[in-house]
Amino acid sequence: MTAPLRILVVDDEAPARRKLIRLLQAIDGVVVAGEATSGADAVGRIAELAPDLVLLDIQMPVLDGFGVIEAVGVEAMPPVVFVTAHDEHALRAFEVHALDYLLKPVAASRLQQAVARVQGQHAAGGDAARRQGQLRDLVAEQGRLLRRVLVHDDRGARLLPVETIELARAERNYVTLRSTQGTFRMRGTLGALIERLDPALFLQVNRSDIVRLDAIRELQPWSHGDYRIVLRDGQAMLWSRRFRARQGGQFTLD
Repeated sequence: MTAPLRILVVDDEAPARRKLIRLLQAIDGVVVAGEATSGADAVGRIAELAPDLVLLDIQMPVLDGFGVIEAVGVEAMPPVVFVTAHDEHALRAFEVHALDYLLKPVAASRLQQAVARVQGQHAAGGDAARRQGQLRDLVAEQGRLLRRVLVHDDRGARLLPVETIELARAERNYVTLRSTQGTFRMRGTLGALIERLDPALFLQVNRSDIVRLDAIRELQPWSHGDYRIVLRDGQAMLWSRRFRARQGGQFTLD
């Protein structure tokens, strides 16, 4: 017997959540695993429940649907069907990237069709790499910069504001983040992180380190065109000539 598809409903409006839950309860082979009332709530619920499908509202205050995906991470994000009141131009973005969406007000037949598609993919094992690529392309297309990153500590998951990060250091498959709120680890690469950080605030100084510009206390000339960066807490690292060249003359120190 096939296990039911476990669905998380995410919407900041209670009437919209109740309608989706009522419609889902009429569909065979699914169970409502839970609901989330905000983007931040959704991030925690996804980590806690590991649902098979997320019905994700796009337009939510503070942390919207795309922010949820960024915080969870594309690789860790379950299959998602977007729920949106976006205009026709925005809907074409979902269609181009072959990602499903439900247009508000959600029709029962359209919801059943979307769920059936995910059920079929789930039963067949799906193609996670292809789905992640589609999702990554869509999120990147939004041209959004990271505002928060999902990290874990002894108390569980939390959303860390990027402006608190002073140093990000690569450690194999993880990045260690040192911030004014503590030190945390997140799965991922330094290259993927720097692409989503505001270049006016953050700088990759070598293969292993990203620093927040406001955290720099001192720059010292070093050998072979490198510079030694000293952070406000006294920690030092090299800003290599090669990485300075990548900034395209944004920083003129010579």
